[in-house]
Amino acid sequence: MRCQPLPARAPRFLVPLLAAVVLAGCSAFSPGPDAPVAQRAAALLPADALILGEQHDAAEHHAIERETVEALASQGKLAAVLLEMAEEGNSTARLDRTATEAQVQAALGWNDKAWPWRSYGPAVMAAVRAGVPVIGANMPRARMKNAMADVSLDVQLNGEAYTAQQDAVREGHCKLLPEAQIVPMTRIQVGRDRAMAQAIVKARQPGKTVLLISGAGHATKVLGVPQHLPTDVSFKTVRLQAGGDSPESDEDNKGAYDAVWRTPALPPKDYCAGMRAPA
Repeated sequence: MRCQPLPARAPRFLVPLLAAVVLAGCSAFSPGPDAPVAQRAAALLPADALILGEQHDAAEHHAIERETVEALASQGKLAAVLLEMAEEGNSTARLDRTATEAQVQAALGWNDKAWPWRSYGPAVMAAVRAGVPVIGANMPRARMKNAMADVSLDVQLNGEAYTAQQDAVREGHCKLLPEAQIVPMTRIQVGRDRAMAQAIVKARQPGKTVLLISGAGHATKVLGVPQHLPTDVSFKTVRLQAGGDSPESDEDNKGAYDAVWRTPALPPKDYCAGMRAPA
C-alpha cells in the first residue's frame, strides 16, 4: 500500500474526511528496506521499548543503532538507551551532555576488549549529547556464578522454549561445551535476558521509548528479553541481519521479530575457529 496525495479537485467539504483516510493509510504503510532508518523506526512506534538485535561485528548495524538513537532523540521520544554491552548498575545519568568519551566509558564501566568502543561509541555519545541516559542492562559478571546454580531460572521459559534456548547455547558455543555445562550456561542466558527486561521496566516513561541494543539472540520474542517483560509493557523487536535473505533465514525470523532490517552480507568467517583445540 502506498500513501496517495489528496485528489486535486476534491470538494472542499470532503477534504477533512479524505485527509483522515489518507493519513490512516500512511500510518499503516510499512517502509521498504531502503527507507531511512528514522522512517523504519517510526513505523514500529509507539511502543514502550524498541529492541534492536545486532550481529556484533557488523559495522552497518552500529551505524543503524546510532541513526535510531538520533532519530528518536531529535523527536524527544527517547527515554533511555540500554546496553547489553554494559553491566547493570552503570549509567551516564549523572553526566553532563558535554562529558568526554573517557568520562562516559568510565561511567559505564566499559570493557573495550569485549566491546570495541569504536563500534558502540557513536550511538552512546549521540544519546549523551542529547541528554538521554545510557544504562547498563546486562547481568553483572559477579552474579553469574549464582545464576548458574539458580534452579528457578529453569522455569522462566516454557518447556519448548527452554529446550530451544539450550540448543541455542550449544550452537553459540560451537557445540564444544561439555553437556554438563549446558544447563548452567542456559541459566546465565535466561538470567541475562531477565536483567535486561527488568532494566526496560525501570527505564520506561509514558509517551517515550526505551531503546535496547543487544545481540539478536536476546531480541527474539520466542526466547529472549520479550519473554520476561510484563504484559503491560509494549515492545517491538528488530533483527539487524547481515545478508541472510534465504528461505531458511526467513523462516527462522518468522514470529521471532517484528521486523528484519537487512544489511549487506559480511565476508565468510569461521567464528568457532578460535575455540577449537589445535589439531
